[in-house]
This record gives sequence, structure tokens and C-alpha cells, in this order.
Amino acid sequence: MNRCTTSTPSRARKTAATLSAMLCLGFFSAGTAQAQAVQRNFPDKALRGEMVVVQPPLVAMDDRPTRLSPGARILDTSNRLVRSATLVNKELVVNYTMDHRGQVHQVWILTEAEAKEKRPGYGTQRNFTFESQQATPAATTSN
Repeated sequence: MNRCTTSTPSRARKTAATLSAMLCLGFFSAGTAQAQAVQRNFPDKALRGEMVVVQPPLVAMDDRPTRLSPGARILDTSNRLVRSATLVNKELVVNYTMDHRGQVHQVWILTEAEAKEKRPGYGTQRNFTFESQQATPAATTSN
């Protein structure tokens, strides 16, 4: 009792050819999807700053020491997840959000075009000024 028909080998070849064609199309469509520019929408509460990972989870946001929250996410310019240990001592312009404890919760590393957009941020504030930044003193009179 031979249940196989004579058309089975040709059907298998057609199926293999169809699968290989679909696989090739899948590779081409995946390549074009990655080449497209991604427009990222940041939340309104996201702040702009400069981040330096000192030693995970310790980071400096605009020269202020703080921490990454448990479960913090850092996304690169292509929205891929990045580990904080790979960014140690790199100065990065980022948008970020804070959690209710004041820890950095979500970070987006910015492209040059995104960094040019204006966004509120803490900025670096210091309690000193350099002599070159001070206004010229008024003329003093001597007795």
C-alpha cells in the first residue's frame, strides 16, 4: 500500500521555492524598515539634560548626583534598550523622566537634530561665577 503519489516531489519543490522566496522578501523588507528615520515623541514631562553614568546605578544629571530607578530604561537613538554599564563616563545629551522618588526612570539618548529642539531642563546651576563671567566693576573712588 503505497500512499504517496507521484506528484509529491514536485509539490515539495514548489513549497521549498515558495518558502525561500518569502524568506528573501522578509529580509528585504526588514532592511528597508531599519533604514527609515524614526520620529520619536517624548512625553511632555520629559526634561533635557546631560547625563554621565558614573557607576551604575549612580548617574550625574547636569552635574547633580542621582540614581537610576530600579527598572530604569535607557533607549539609544534607534529606540533600542542600552545597558547603563556600556555608557560609563560618556557625556550624553538626553531627555529623561523622573519617578516619584526623584530617581531617573526613563532616558532617551538624543540625535543631533533632536538635541537642537528646545525643551525645559534643570540645567547646570552653580553657586560660583568665574571672573570672566562677572560684569565689570564700577569705578572706585579713592580718598
